[in-house]
Amino acid sequence: MFDAFFTANGLATLATLSVLEVILGIDNLVFIAILVARLEPARQPAARRIGLGLAMITRCLLLATMSHLAHLTHPTGLTVPFSGHPLSFRDLVLLGGGFFLLYKATKEIHEKLEEDDDEMEPPAHANFVKIIFQIVVVDIIFSLDSVVTAVGIADELEIMIAAVILAVMVMIIFSGPISNFINRHPSIKMLALSFLILIGCMLVAEGTGHHINKGYIYFAMFFSLTVEWLNLSTKKKKKKARLALKKAQAENA
Repeated sequence: MFDAFFTANGLATLATLSVLEVILGIDNLVFIAILVARLEPARQPAARRIGLGLAMITRCLLLATMSHLAHLTHPTGLTVPFSGHPLSFRDLVLLGGGFFLLYKATKEIHEKLEEDDDEMEPPAHANFVKIIFQIVVVDIIFSLDSVVTAVGIADELEIMIAAVILAVMVMIIFSGPISNFINRHPSIKMLALSFLILIGCMLVAEGTGHHINKGYIYFAMFFSLTVEWLNLSTKKKKKKARLALKKAQAENA
C-alpha cells in the first residue's frame, strides 16, 4: 500500500503535488483570515485550525470518492441564459461559490468603509459556529480545483491524500502569521477583499463555461502584493526617519 512512497517517482509526485496544493490553498487562507478576524482574538487560532482541518477532511473524502467525480461534469438539463452553455453540477457549485464570495467580500468592504472611527467602541464579534459553517462552504468550492489537480498528477490515492495532509499542515503553520499580517495592515485587508472579488468573478466565469487561467489571477495577486509591500516598506522607512529626527532634535534641545 505504501510502496509508492519509497520510489523516486512517488516522492517527486508527492513533493510536486504538495506544493501545488499549498498554492491552490492561498485563496482559501485569505478567505479564512478575513472571516476569523470577526471573532474574538482568543478564538481565532481555534477557528483557523478547525477550518483548515475540515478542508483537509473534505479533500480526502472527495479523493476517496474520485470515481464519482466524473458525474459532476454531466449536464443537469439547465443552461446559461443567452449563451446556452449546459450547466453541470460542478458549474452550479462554482456559480454558487462565486456569488457567495462576491456577496461576502462586497459586504466586508462596505462594512470596512462605513465602520465608525470611534476606537472606544468595542467591535461586534461574529458567531463562532456561523464562521466555521461559512469556512466549510467555501472549502467545498475550493476543494474542487484541489482534487482535480491531485487526480490529474498522481495515480496513487495514498500519495494524493498524503499531499493534501502535508499541504494543510503547512497552511495551519502559516495561517496565523498571514491572518495577523492582514489584520495589522488595513490596506492589505482591503487588497485581500479585492482578491476575493476577483476569485468570485473567476468562479462565476468558470461556472458559465468561460475558462480563465488561474495563473493570471495569481500573477495579479503577486504583483499587487509586491506593490503594496514596497508601499509599506517606504512608509516604515519614513516613520523611522521621522522618529530619528525627533530623537535628534530632543537631544539637541
